[in-house]
Amino acid sequence: MALVTPEARILFGEDEIRRRVRDLGADIGREYAGRSPLLVTVLKGAVIFLADLIRATDLDVGLDFMSISSYGGSGRAAGVVRILKDLDEDITGRDVIVVEDIIDTGLTLSYLLGSLRARSPASLEVCALLDRSVRRIAPIDIRWVGFDLPDVFVVGYGLDHQGRFRNLPFIVAVDRQSTLDEHPELLAPFEAEPSTAAAPADPRP
Repeated sequence: MALVTPEARILFGEDEIRRRVRDLGADIGREYAGRSPLLVTVLKGAVIFLADLIRATDLDVGLDFMSISSYGGSGRAAGVVRILKDLDEDITGRDVIVVEDIIDTGLTLSYLLGSLRARSPASLEVCALLDRSVRRIAPIDIRWVGFDLPDVFVVGYGLDHQGRFRNLPFIVAVDRQSTLDEHPELLAPFEAEPSTAAAPADPRP
């Protein structure tokens, strides 16, 4: 694990992510051999993960997208959401895989899964890049997980802070989101030279 400051560090390096996504794609390919699942992603954080995942499988997959907005009370943490963009595809009788960037409380995802199940798919599974299970409230059955995530705030590889840092090819962690709110300059070294800030390559094949 490469430390750049006492408060910001690369948690998952570019090579490590590439290998893990490749393994997830292979697992999904074996599971759905001879079938054409529909991969559903909630915009925007998981788009980069989704793009790499579909290239890591040899399946003839379909793609669709949803967009949601939180409202009321504590917002997304309470799992209270409004669907802004619904699916274009009819998922009745389809194999559906929900592709998520990060799952923590599980409340929002639980709501979305309930909405999708009501549409009678043939099967419904979840593939998540990151699982922050330490914050779990609603029980969620996650079929495929890229990495277990400690209770830290992360950016990079599609995950953002105030619209920035999605393009980093690795995942950077800070202790709390408030750390970046107060000190956004902490990630400047990663943003300025992402190719040189990456963690050392893992020697394993």
